[in-house]
Amino acid sequence: MASIVEIHVPLVPTPGLDPGAYAFPWIDQVEDFLVEVEDEGTIEVYDDGEQLDDAYVFFITGATEASLLTAASRVATLDGVPTGAFAMVTDDGAPAGTGRRIDLPVA
Repeated sequence: MASIVEIHVPLVPTPGLDPGAYAFPWIDQVEDFLVEVEDEGTIEVYDDGEQLDDAYVFFITGATEASLLTAASRVATLDGVPTGAFAMVTDDGAPAGTGRRIDLPVA
């Protein structure tokens, strides 16, 4: 089974946006960032991000757990990403949102 790290980011609108603006521009920012990291060959994006309860979840795989958690920590510290992100270390046989929880960024 493939090791997967889910990056859970609280689904919080970006404050101070103009009326009618997309409330979650940080989702696109994180997706772009993960594609850049994937292009470097560091990790692989496992699946499209999705809303799960009150969080937006990004899925990464293709590296050691330490490398995946480093990438997840980088996501959590991007400008504009809401605080309170955490990772779930899981595998491709487990339901989304289950696994071992790790607060981000990892020290």
